[in-house]
Amino acid sequence: MPYRTGQRLPLDGLPLRLSINPRARRISIRIDGRAGEAVLVVPSERRVDQGLAFARSRRAWIGERLRARPDGLRLEPGATVPVLGRPVRLVATGGASAARFAEADGEPAILSGGEDEAFGRRVVNLLKREAKARLVDRTEVHRLALGQAPVTVSIGDPKSRWGSCSPHNRSIRYSWRIVMAPAEVLDYLAAHEVAHLVRPDHSPAFWQVVERLIGDPRHHRAWLRAHGAELHGVQS
Repeated sequence: MPYRTGQRLPLDGLPLRLSINPRARRISIRIDGRAGEAVLVVPSERRVDQGLAFARSRRAWIGERLRARPDGLRLEPGATVPVLGRPVRLVATGGASAARFAEADGEPAILSGGEDEAFGRRVVNLLKREAKARLVDRTEVHRLALGQAPVTVSIGDPKSRWGSCSPHNRSIRYSWRIVMAPAEVLDYLAAHEVAHLVRPDHSPAFWQVVERLIGDPRHHRAWLRAHGAELHGVQS
């Protein structure tokens, strides 16, 4: 039968979604923290059956990762959200005011109006603005270090990727959720995407460019692997 991206595949009761990506160099499996399911990535439709066999061989690992997935943090009054890796308390102010950074009882806080989902949307809008300001700044620093021409920076909310670079149209797109990671991890992401302006792959030469910009990136990559699902699980 024909296969299509987004299709759910049988895996002994575990949730598995198919992604056919011609840019993928190999069959792989990742965990979508927000959707609570595994994603099987294959380079072409003709390799789906091979991918399913691989997924079955990794069933125990998939089940373990899904069970370990943290419950999604809700952006609601009283919750604590990380901003640049530091805990910030969410405080309702009543009314319809926009969210803003402040202090409450001597601690970092985000004060916001709005009720229920409107409160969460205001907090997300503030985090998106903060993410874009930080990422524009760090992108510019690394762009200039490599002698690259200007680029357009935008913010989105992809389900699993942290960033993407399109060298042909000089644009870089980031996930706003990276603003919840430590500042040095955000800086690594900016360096990573800017390095793609020089090397549009993940070859050893690409990683040499990243290392020129920020030093050894392995610690930051490990942080994202360990904590990325938590950030993708944050719900407004």
